[in-house]
Amino acid sequence: MKNALIFLWQLFLLWMIYAVSDFIVEILHLPLPASVLGMMILFILLLTGAVKVSQIEKGAAFLNRHLAFFFIPIAVGLMSYGGLIRTSGWQLLIMIIGSTVIGLIITSGLAAYFSGKGAEKGERDHTH
Repeated sequence: MKNALIFLWQLFLLWMIYAVSDFIVEILHLPLPASVLGMMILFILLLTGAVKVSQIEKGAAFLNRHLAFFFIPIAVGLMSYGGLIRTSGWQLLIMIIGSTVIGLIITSGLAAYFSGKGAEKGERDHTH
């Protein structure tokens, strides 16, 4: 019983973070999905220690295990766009692949830049 209450409380915390992010997006008319803002808020809360991983771990693990279930509505919705996919599918595929490649290049470039900066700083600190 105790584990069930802990699990429900953790799901509630995650939902509250999403609800707050949804409220912020609505009030400020941000061109950002509430779920993305919610992940950013959760990341900041985890970094600052306001929320500890142990406080959301079971709820997040449950959602992660059942992630495929949440994509079923998307797949069903795509069926209604069958004609569009048949006529313009190759263009959509090129855009998806292109944006993925660009995102990977930018991410790897930033990771290399910032990891190099850290390494250079560490080397400079040890030489003095």
